[in-house]
Amino acid sequence: MRKIGFIGLGIMGKPMSKNLLEAGHQVVVYDLEAAPVLELAAAGAGTASSPKEVAERSDVIITMVPNSPHVKAAVLGPGGVIEGAAPGALVIDMSSIDPIVAREVGAALAKRSIRFLDAPVSGGEPKAIEGTLSIMVGGAEGDFEEALPVLKSMGASVVRCGDVGAGNVTKLANQIIVAVNIAALGEALVLATKCGVDPRQVFQAIRGGLAGSAVMEAKAPMALARNIKPGFRINLHIKDLNNALAAGHEVGAPLPLTAQLMEMMQALKVDGLGEADHGAVIRYHEKLAAVEVKEKSS
Repeated sequence: MRKIGFIGLGIMGKPMSKNLLEAGHQVVVYDLEAAPVLELAAAGAGTASSPKEVAERSDVIITMVPNSPHVKAAVLGPGGVIEGAAPGALVIDMSSIDPIVAREVGAALAKRSIRFLDAPVSGGEPKAIEGTLSIMVGGAEGDFEEALPVLKSMGASVVRCGDVGAGNVTKLANQIIVAVNIAALGEALVLATKCGVDPRQVFQAIRGGLAGSAVMEAKAPMALARNIKPGFRINLHIKDLNNALAAGHEVGAPLPLTAQLMEMMQALKVDGLGEADHGAVIRYHEKLAAVEVKEKSS
């Protein structure tokens, strides 16, 4: 059993911290919003008034916040983790951020003899609740091995991808593939509908073949039900694609499909769908074709 601090109790962080409690760890939590802190306290977690206090009371500190500036503020800013963590403590950032920032944070912590892993996740809210996330980790092998039992309390797949920053590079690759898959699925279902073919039958016919994917299994039923309740918001996917494009520009890797998906999602954001599930990319294709995808009534 570890003493774990958890900073960031949003749509992902709240169920992840609950899974740590259920695994028997001692957990102390912090968030800017009071409601999730109170909910975790009712589940048995301790509470803290700042990231610094979280670090003072923990030997493993996990951050799960929206983007690079939030990680830097929580870890390196005034009242941050770096001010409270003891030498030898292990900080695990599970946010999805710019790999360059992950390396900057790791380097700053290393100067205080504080260890660091970047460990972004994939699977969205459903898998965060189930504790079956895919976790992509960057950092020293010894630190990874030490963190493995903690990470397995939240994920079904935990893979070390390389040194610090490699976890977030892997997550960006994941987000590119997911975005392009969602867009292709939406385009295909719009074509079927426009041609007068029931899109549910198309889904049933192709799901077991080469076109089948985890993306299709998750997003096709939502599209057919016209359900855009967020598991992973378009605004968050925009953030990830922006980080991917920045990383690509930094190393000289052109990402033309990523750039196109970014502009499609930006158009949906302008249409007021920024807080919708990223599966709402199908609405972009529907607008172009002047059609709504839905299964035929019997």
